Amino acid sequence: MKLSKKHKAAIKSYLRAVAASGLTVVLAIVADIRPEYAILLGSLVAPIVKAIDPSSGKEADYGLNAK
Repeated sequence: MKLSKKHKAAIKSYLRAVAASGLTVVLAIVADIRPEYAILLGSLVAPIVKAIDPSSGKEADYGLNAK
């Protein structure tokens, strides 16, 4: 299955969102911490993952600002 760069960038963005929401759920339910702390920590996941992956800064490849 061949994917264009546009589709690959969209999938990476989706997976970052899934990781952030998954961590938030795990922290809130399994770790049994206060929901506001779980949301705060979960909201830090996507930017950290984006900063670690140097090729993820190409969100102009898809969406409203796409060429």
